[in-house]
Amino acid sequence: MKSAVEILSPTRVRLTIDAPFADLEPHFAKAYKEIASKVSIPGFRKGKIPAALIDQRVGRAAVLDEAINIALPQLYISAAQEHDVRVLGRPEVDIKELVDKEKLSFTVEVDVRPKLDLPNLDGFKLTVDAVEISDAEIDEQVESLRIRFGTLTTIEKAAANGDFVSLNLVAKVNGEVVDGGTANNISYEVGSDKMLPGLDEALQGMSAGETKTFQSELFGGEPGSGGEIGDVEVTLNAVKKRELPALDDSFAALASEFETLDELRADFKTRLERVKALEQGAQARDLLVEELLAKVEIPIPESYVLAETEEHLKGEGRESDDAHRAEVDSDLRKSLKNNFLLDAIVDQEKVEVSEEELSEFIVRTSMRYGMAPDQFANEVAKAGQLSSLVADVARSKALAVVLGRAAIVDKNGKSVDIEALRPQLTK
Repeated sequence: MKSAVEILSPTRVRLTIDAPFADLEPHFAKAYKEIASKVSIPGFRKGKIPAALIDQRVGRAAVLDEAINIALPQLYISAAQEHDVRVLGRPEVDIKELVDKEKLSFTVEVDVRPKLDLPNLDGFKLTVDAVEISDAEIDEQVESLRIRFGTLTTIEKAAANGDFVSLNLVAKVNGEVVDGGTANNISYEVGSDKMLPGLDEALQGMSAGETKTFQSELFGGEPGSGGEIGDVEVTLNAVKKRELPALDDSFAALASEFETLDELRADFKTRLERVKALEQGAQARDLLVEELLAKVEIPIPESYVLAETEEHLKGEGRESDDAHRAEVDSDLRKSLKNNFLLDAIVDQEKVEVSEEELSEFIVRTSMRYGMAPDQFANEVAKAGQLSSLVADVARSKALAVVLGRAAIVDKNGKSVDIEALRPQLTK
């Protein structure tokens, strides 16, 4: 096989491929087998029809067409690999010449990842937020823990914001109870606005045993169907008051491994410092990408963006939603620019992903999805997304490498040790 590549634009190429007939021969057995499984000829079982009879009854042209359809993807992939073409999207194939038992000539036009000119990746200077923990932040953590150890006591009063209530709900549309529209003995904080629109207003002033009906937007149903306005009947079972434990050393001993409240507060401070240090790393990473994107010209494959946007909208049944189309188009362009940039760094820095690193990434990601690592890995493999997973790990590693060579300080001028955050930066 002979092949050549023509650069049509920074994001599109044309491959010209000339294949001798010998390159097609291995695919004819598959072609005959495929056709034999589809046709019926008296006296022969499906799949057991001789090749000569298929040529006679079905025609050599049909066999040749089937063999070419099987061979084209492999010939195309081989040519792309030979010329280091990183393809995107679906190729457009044009057969130029086909001579039975002699040769096949065709061209393939396809979008590709652009080759970028990267700036010097050494010496970036990045300024991130300082790690500063206020007493108010510590107070918030202590109060959150205190609430977890609080108790609810039934009281005789009308419901008001801040009260906890036990209630029943029945949702109806056109007088009929909707599927899954009944719930009993729900615990809810009045005024939290964490349930149905209009519920907080309806509960104001209600007493135990009372029932009230209000209109609200009901969520659920088929994806993309939106909310439906229905009537919601709420019955208040009880009004409760939350009683919190006293904020003292006894509480610290009850709620933690510490003996005093001061020790508990010190531990919260340490934890918050650790979280904000990780946020420094994430902020430095985002700032670095932002600076690189400003320095590097990154062309976008327009036909690929159009095709992917259309497919996305079609999958959601929102082809006529122009506002959503613009949003999908914008998000896709940002994602492509980021990926093109990081892939270029991966290439320049010769970043490779080890089996151990991939396994660690799979374990962390599977935890986020609530799946066993083996199950998650199998699902990824079945979906053909393993190469995408490897690419994600490589991009994170490449960015961490460049960050390791950057000078990072906080807004107070204190140097930030990015090496200490390296394991987190590849997550």
